[in-house]
Amino acid sequence: MSVHLIDRIRNILWRKKPDVKDEGIRLGLALGGGGARGLAHVPLLEVLDNLKIRPCCIAGTSIGAVLGAMYASGVKGSEIRSLVQETIIRKNASPGELLKDIKRLVQFMDIDFLGPGIFKGDSVMRYFYDAIHTDNFEDLEIPLKVVSTDFWASEQAVLSSGNLLNAVKASMGLPGLFTPVKYGERILIDGGGVNPVPFDILDDCDLIVAVDVLGYAESESGKPPGAVKAVLEMFDIMQRSIVETKLDISQPDIYIKPDIRNIGMLEFHRVEEIFASAETSCTELEEKLKEYYPEIPLSP
Repeated sequence: MSVHLIDRIRNILWRKKPDVKDEGIRLGLALGGGGARGLAHVPLLEVLDNLKIRPCCIAGTSIGAVLGAMYASGVKGSEIRSLVQETIIRKNASPGELLKDIKRLVQFMDIDFLGPGIFKGDSVMRYFYDAIHTDNFEDLEIPLKVVSTDFWASEQAVLSSGNLLNAVKASMGLPGLFTPVKYGERILIDGGGVNPVPFDILDDCDLIVAVDVLGYAESESGKPPGAVKAVLEMFDIMQRSIVETKLDISQPDIYIKPDIRNIGMLEFHRVEEIFASAETSCTELEEKLKEYYPEIPLSP
């Protein structure tokens, strides 16, 4: 075990728990990866807004980095919800609405069958920039740590300064789907390969809230999965295994895992189902925060 890893584990285990009477609690928020399932972060961000609790730092992996960057830039949870609903194809849309949705989706595709990934991701980043109006970590209202994987070094890369858009693009760079990102001298890909729920890098906080949106996979028909589904689910299995191992070592103060079942990594059109799956978790988060912020009244 490396000295760096031993020091990180020691810092986590020895971290002082917050005093529930302390009104100056520094809350760190970790938003995990999970593709479309990551949209479950949005209702939980709305809970923080409603309770007027502002994180002192955010750590994000993959879609957790995308939504974390938006939130850190000052975009409210409700505004992110509206943006998502306006952007993603809706399952019950009329033919006219569906055509508009498809055209909008095609603009995101950046298809490059001859490149190292099917999608370049540049259009997604331009759309993302329009939402947050910055491409620098230093311009964010809340400090942000973005987790990606250094491909050649086979290790975690935590980015917290410099070019925000490239960092977020790298963190969501699922191998085979999105083009890897050259960041300085490193080649970076999806952070889910090393740290799917990055609560362990929030080392300067009194209270850590971690949100795991990897969900659960269940057999619906007993039939073997198709090729694409098998590859994507294999990546999910790997991520779940990493999270379980981390939780055996240490745990965040508040760990939230929405009950998301049988929703694929790329099934963004099921956004309303994903939002609904987080409703119970929203109540859970509010009740647990109440333990640390007793002055906050619970919702009726």
